[in-house]
Amino acid sequence: MKSFVLFLALICSSFLTLANDSDIARWQKQASEVTITRDTWGIPHVYGKTDANAVFGMIYAQAEDDFNRIEVNYLNAMGRLAEAEGESELYRDLRMQIYIDPVDMKQKFSQSPAYLQTLMRAWADGLNYYLHTHPEVQPRVITKFEPWMALTFTEGSIGGDIESISINGLESFYGNDKSSEQLVALTQDPNAEPRGSNGFAIAPQNTKNGNALLLINPHTSFYFRAEMHMRSDEGLNAYGAVTWGQFFIYQGFNENTGWMHTSSGADFIDEFLETVEKRKDAYYYKHGDVWKPLRQREISLAYKTDQGQKTRTFTVYYSHRGPIVRELDGKWISVALMQNPIDALKQSYGRTKTTNYDDYRENMRLHTNSSNNTLFADSEGNIAYFHSNFIPRRDPSFDWKKPVDGSNPATDWQGLHTLEETVHGYNPKSGYLNNTNNWPWMMAGPKYSPKAEDYPPYMENFPENYRGIHAIEVLDGKKDFTIDSLAAAAYSPRLTAFDVLLPVLYQAYEAEPVAELAPQIALLKGWDHRSSVDSTATSLAIIWGQKLRSKAADNQARRSEAEEKGLSFDQYIAEYTAEIGVATLQEAKEQLIADFGSAETPWGEINRFQRLTGDIVQPFDDDEPSIPVGFASARWGSLAAYGQRTFNGTKRIYGTRGNSFVAVVEFGDKVKAKAITAGGQSGDPASPHFNDQAPLYAAGKLRDVYFYPEDIEKNTVRKYHPGE
Repeated sequence: MKSFVLFLALICSSFLTLANDSDIARWQKQASEVTITRDTWGIPHVYGKTDANAVFGMIYAQAEDDFNRIEVNYLNAMGRLAEAEGESELYRDLRMQIYIDPVDMKQKFSQSPAYLQTLMRAWADGLNYYLHTHPEVQPRVITKFEPWMALTFTEGSIGGDIESISINGLESFYGNDKSSEQLVALTQDPNAEPRGSNGFAIAPQNTKNGNALLLINPHTSFYFRAEMHMRSDEGLNAYGAVTWGQFFIYQGFNENTGWMHTSSGADFIDEFLETVEKRKDAYYYKHGDVWKPLRQREISLAYKTDQGQKTRTFTVYYSHRGPIVRELDGKWISVALMQNPIDALKQSYGRTKTTNYDDYRENMRLHTNSSNNTLFADSEGNIAYFHSNFIPRRDPSFDWKKPVDGSNPATDWQGLHTLEETVHGYNPKSGYLNNTNNWPWMMAGPKYSPKAEDYPPYMENFPENYRGIHAIEVLDGKKDFTIDSLAAAAYSPRLTAFDVLLPVLYQAYEAEPVAELAPQIALLKGWDHRSSVDSTATSLAIIWGQKLRSKAADNQARRSEAEEKGLSFDQYIAEYTAEIGVATLQEAKEQLIADFGSAETPWGEINRFQRLTGDIVQPFDDDEPSIPVGFASARWGSLAAYGQRTFNGTKRIYGTRGNSFVAVVEFGDKVKAKAITAGGQSGDPASPHFNDQAPLYAAGKLRDVYFYPEDIEKNTVRKYHPGE
């Protein structure tokens, strides 16, 4: 025991060498002005006299729940993951550091408005005070947080814009092995869960109580965000999902406005084929009739080895558009994307304090919420849809889906499209707006949505999807919505993909019947295409569908033909079903028998929710406790997305992404909300809030959100100041 106490004392003293008396005094003063109230679900309601107090307290509370996820997010954001993980992460780090230069970020911090600097200092202080008061917590790399670091992670999406750049391409171009100049295309897993989210906004004319309603339903990897409530005497009072390590509510609501982000199909990132030649003093690239020198920058990256930290230095090149990221057919490719961290942080934080539609729209004029569409509702009864908030104006005669000729000045971006020029929806006559990461041409239903022909082609690249079709089913023409009925619509179990796929299978079967499959055909024909834990038809249909997609993906020749005809992957699968559907059904039947002993196995026996550890990459085990789940993957049109697969030889499939957070909000004289989070608030398996929401989550049931002080007080389990 004495040795353990001495060990903790040494750890504490090592951190104290980074924190002087004035730091500690400042932290303690801030902590005394902050109150954290944990409710019955462990969700922190943070109150501070000032916004800075609230930021200090909310990041402290996050660190209590899962400091590891905070640090890992910033190791990713700052390009320092290899310092913890080793050489294998070098090119991931390089991808970040071609944009994230600490010297530049420190300058941007000094250029930020005073209020934002104050918030960033409070953010760093909250994390450092957590480490000071928890010496048993050992950071992997970041032993002291600095205020400028907040500018490296300003947008809360699961895959930031920078992550669209291929790591393989960077390694091929900047790595030691120059034998292969071409980027090898990677085959995407056809059964990977579709990325994105659902957002519904319902106008008062379509609700029972005459108030606007908002569905907030991000589809991310589980535990990517946590719930949080932050409040101050300076007008801050926001609740919702916060990405670990950030100090703003990313998807949520305040008393007057609510916002939900979905991934956008707008083109907000472009690649340029640069014509480059090497001269004695530098590399030059052609731009019109002029040859311009490529800017060079040395980037030194540290990485972990068994012998300690080592460093590798890269020389990175930049055109006026952005960094060179790969080579293709003898051309160097540069990438242009949104890089404005000050305005991005201003916009992300600012939206949490908006008061109505006009206020929110003004916040959108910062144009930094690049990769997201937004569904909006407010207490005045307005609903709105905002398309991607960063769309460069371009010459529409070029094919912007492919790299364009960078030597032609006509391919240069010409500023940004204004809000007035961008796809938008506002209080449509249909009484609703929606997006499911599909195109926006059905946002308000078949009669009142914008038309694609009114916009340049690069404004939207996503097709319709099965979730979008499903959304119109549950929204169009429906009146008298309440919080509960909107939640029920969001969990509608219909799998609309099978409306398309199964009739093709039936036709193929009738043309050439297979007697031993007659029971399976009868089972599917008697199915209403709704998933549930007790449904055996759901199991058969989904396993058949997964095999169908895999086979279709493997047939490269047929895929190429389909792409030449302009078919989406889903359209191609529907077409290919006629040829391979029956044989694939036989394989699905055989797999069910081999894995579960029966061709008629209930879906809940196969499809499970399990949370065993606090690891960021979760393990799964058929022999450990798990919970049946009735909903299915978004690829089949399930609105309640549940992306799942087998792991390490498991027979059952386990969810890892999809419905990570669900909230339904009603705006009126007082805001009301219900919500659910996958698993629970804490990342600590020893916490009572590690998995306490799992039974409700798996059943598609929401719990009450405690928003007002009187409700929080009635449901308080613990109330304290940071550090106590």
